[in-house]
Amino acid sequence: MKMNSSPYAMQNWYPRFGNCAFPAAFVMLRQEAVERLAGTLDGDSPDRLEAIDRQVIDDLRAPMSSLWGNSFVSVDTVAPTDTERFALKRGAVHSPESAWHFLLRSLKVRDAARRGEVSCICLRPFRRMTVFREFRLFIRDGELAAMSQYHLIRHFHRLEKLKDFYWERAQGFVTENSWRLPVAALCADIYFTSGNDILLIDLNPWGAPTDPLLLRDWDRDWSERAGLLTMEPPTKLHGDVDVSF
Repeated sequence: MKMNSSPYAMQNWYPRFGNCAFPAAFVMLRQEAVERLAGTLDGDSPDRLEAIDRQVIDDLRAPMSSLWGNSFVSVDTVAPTDTERFALKRGAVHSPESAWHFLLRSLKVRDAARRGEVSCICLRPFRRMTVFREFRLFIRDGELAAMSQYHLIRHFHRLEKLKDFYWERAQGFVTENSWRLPVAALCADIYFTSGNDILLIDLNPWGAPTDPLLLRDWDRDWSERAGLLTMEPPTKLHGDVDVSF
């Protein structure tokens, strides 16, 4: 089985940031399990497919039980966020059976497996996170160039009072951990806990296809610090408004 050498694969960056990330367990996949995820074995006999599924589920059982409660499951650089289960339960799984079948139903995971970008399953404790505390950091040459609100669903009024605090905390986090970064320029997704500690969620490549979020475009002068960007409050209209259709 060929290992994924990408610096953004969780199993590669987690040892660098284990002290400031959620607890995690990794389960290496046999080649036939990767092919099962890729869908290239769909024409095989039901007995063989069942045997492959049973082996992966057995491999997941011990690490999942060590995490307690629900788990969040993903592969090297891809989470099954395109599935119905993610939409309904944010990806929470309780059993090894549901974890494996959750991955099998994801087209994102299937495409990654077909590209040869899957070699293991990552298990982390499921945590229902407060959406306004998630951010994307844009890091170049060991310095924080910009920071964006991650969930662009609406304006969060409480963020306005915390913008400077979160920016300063994020700057300190990058400064303290820049020596751990696997490449000079990347994006880091982080979460502020209720105690204002920072947990690293994911590392992403610099530039497309990574979403620049509120930075809008990758073609900009990155030497100018953009600070923390948040969604603007909704515009209020005053006076008489004449609307015609």
